[in-house]
Amino acid sequence: MAVPSGTALAALRAIGEDTRLRIVAVLRHGELTVTDLTEICRQSQPRISRHLKLLVEAGVVDRHREGAWVYFALVADGPVAQLVGGVLDALDPTDPVIAGDVERLGGVRARRAASAQEYFARIAERWDEIRSLHAPEAVVERAITAAVDDRPYGSLLDIGTGTGRMLELLAGSAERLVGLDASHSMLAVARANLERAGLHGRVELRQGDVYSMPFERGQFDLVVVHQVLHYLDDPARAVAEAARLVAPGGRLLVVDFAPHALEFLQREHSHRRLGFRTDALAGWISQAGLTVTDTPAIEGGELTVQLWLATTTAAPQLQEIA
Repeated sequence: MAVPSGTALAALRAIGEDTRLRIVAVLRHGELTVTDLTEICRQSQPRISRHLKLLVEAGVVDRHREGAWVYFALVADGPVAQLVGGVLDALDPTDPVIAGDVERLGGVRARRAASAQEYFARIAERWDEIRSLHAPEAVVERAITAAVDDRPYGSLLDIGTGTGRMLELLAGSAERLVGLDASHSMLAVARANLERAGLHGRVELRQGDVYSMPFERGQFDLVVVHQVLHYLDDPARAVAEAARLVAPGGRLLVVDFAPHALEFLQREHSHRRLGFRTDALAGWISQAGLTVTDTPAIEGGELTVQLWLATTTAAPQLQEIA
């Protein structure tokens, strides 16, 4: 991909300074906050913030807000990404400054993982209770991978990513992995889990609303909505918004429970819906402009896990969200 000279000069000027080059080099390993970069680069927060502002203005770095936190990451694609990637490829990873930054990055990640583990330990009992009501997780995950592994996908969006497990499970050879969740605490858990799985350089995590997601139409080859809809007041609207993001020829996979009578899940676990009829959810998907191709069920225990797999046409007419 050719880089216009003005764009190239702006990007090269932005990274052509000691601290900014260090920032770019460490961001290659995954998104970080100003606080993280302050610790890694051993410089003041105002100084790091000024450098990040210049990198963002030059189109080298992207920023996104997650509650009170702002995360920074290298621009994911386009001519600037290729240009910066070439510069970073030429750096010596054993250079004492670069290697020192990477070593301190390890410490930042270790503390992040410990914090996430502490949070998840507090909610693990709740998750374990629900998992005990249906078929073993390994059985469910095999059904999920079997449903989508028949053809490759370059970009994957996991809506309501939670712990990030679906991103880890379905990472495969996808070049772009994106997880969205409303909870900053759950995103912290996902970030720690995906770093431990070695996927940090390929994953984007975003905080957002399932009814109005911060992505353009048709960006993803595979969109997954795993065990999310039963928490929502308006699941049909969420399905339509998910369908909007499926690329032409792409697929939508919804995983949730079949109808059941376990009312304690509403009282104690904030479930809004006691499962979904196959035809009802398939109807919402069809109204959103996709075609349901398969609806396998995984029985076992008091809850049946249901899958709905749908595809777009070559030129989908997806329904707009009002």
